[in-house]
Amino acid sequence: MKSFQSGVRRCARFLVWSLALFVFAAVPRAPAKEGAIQCANLVYGGTQTSRCFSDEFLSAVQRETTIATERRFKSVKLDSDELYQYPFVLITGESTFFFSSRERTNLKKYLSHGGFLLASAGCSSKDWDRAFRKEVEEMFGAGTLKKIPSDHALFRTVRVVEQIRLNHPGEPAYLEGLELNGKLVLVYSPHGLNDTAHSEGCCCCGGNEIANAQELNVNILMYALMH
Repeated sequence: MKSFQSGVRRCARFLVWSLALFVFAAVPRAPAKEGAIQCANLVYGGTQTSRCFSDEFLSAVQRETTIATERRFKSVKLDSDELYQYPFVLITGESTFFFSSRERTNLKKYLSHGGFLLASAGCSSKDWDRAFRKEVEEMFGAGTLKKIPSDHALFRTVRVVEQIRLNHPGEPAYLEGLELNGKLVLVYSPHGLNDTAHSEGCCCCGGNEIANAQELNVNILMYALMH
């Protein structure tokens, strides 16, 4: 009986992942290998972008699920129409910044029409954290970023994450999210979500990165594709 129930659960998960792939295959994307999900690394505030965020979680998703992924990010300007070709984008950095009015308009429209953003303050940068919160407030209003509860489905999508672990324990670790019309469209970490173990030539520069970042990033991507 246990074997049968396990088989049913595997079949159910396969159907959900297959449905997610079918839905996003219909979204126009930049040229990539056929049927693969491609994710974008945003260029914003002039020339700012992530140069250290590990893309290893993209390969992990392909290994552990039925979803095919491009294993490298595509650099995309936040103020360009190309943004709408990607179902999942990330933004991170380590210093203060300002979005242009065009970037704000583009990102708000993107998130309001089915796009998903993963945001992370690189090296736990307080300057970047303050700037990002200010921009979110400018676009969506005060108090719209809220802590994601530990029993949220996000923490069970592929891997079971019981606790967010920091490289230097001692302070609370959490993720925050933005919901639009009851749908989670943005996940943010004030601690770095970079998988530093797979980031060659990069360090967290004294910040306090999340130790199990890869597990969380796998879950976040799959959650975005399934909802």
